[in-house]
Amino acid sequence: MSATRVALVGACGKMGSLIIRRILATDGMALSAAFDLVNIGRDVGEVIGAGTLNVPVSDSKDLSSVLKESKTDVLVDFTVAPATAANAPIAAAAGVNLIIGTTGLTAEQKTNITQAVVKNNVAAVISSNYSIGVGVFFKLIKEAARYLGDGYDVEIIEAHHNQKKDAPSGTAMTAAEIIGKEMGGKDFVFGREGVCPRGKEIGIHAIRGGDIVGDHTVMFIGNSERIELRHQAHSREIFVGGAVMAAKWVVSQKKGVVYEMSDVLS
Repeated sequence: MSATRVALVGACGKMGSLIIRRILATDGMALSAAFDLVNIGRDVGEVIGAGTLNVPVSDSKDLSSVLKESKTDVLVDFTVAPATAANAPIAAAAGVNLIIGTTGLTAEQKTNITQAVVKNNVAAVISSNYSIGVGVFFKLIKEAARYLGDGYDVEIIEAHHNQKKDAPSGTAMTAAEIIGKEMGGKDFVFGREGVCPRGKEIGIHAIRGGDIVGDHTVMFIGNSERIELRHQAHSREIFVGGAVMAAKWVVSQKKGVVYEMSDVLS
């Protein structure tokens, strides 16, 4: 069986370089192409310190042609929302499956990507977090919300490094959506200031500082007790493993469908 051929957008960045190293170390996977805004024309392996790989860094404006010429099966994108929104439909039109870990995508951008996936009959995994532990975390907060119900207030606190561009995090928003669906019709309140009595809401708070990889705490608060569920990421490696797992998984799935990380884990 031939190897799954994977391309990276943002290949020279922190996440991109980690994902490339994991692809190289994973049986049945091969790096087919690399894209970035810098180091165009250089061997991506030499750029990230992994040795010569004979895969040059390409400009994203050449995305369609390079993907086709390299016979890429899956494109992995953990960049920024505007870039992902532009690149994903191009990749789908080239017949390439998608793994998207970019956060901060608007509802319109997500809809456009989904439409491109369906129209071009490819498969995609779109997730705010590719950590296996976070997948379990989501299941736990869903169960807690189901059992506790409206008798408990819910607050979500997330913390990330000082270079993260979007707030709140995609993981925090996914957690809020899961809880809101279980508890029925909760508003989202982002931080509080001034006179703001608590209503039927989920409070969501973002902290930015230093090199925090990612901390998420969900608090279910009753009148006489409090339950806290927390996930702490110690390294970006937890996201890398899940992304590569998803890339290997998605090529054999039904086409024209957008999946979540929970589908991969199940």
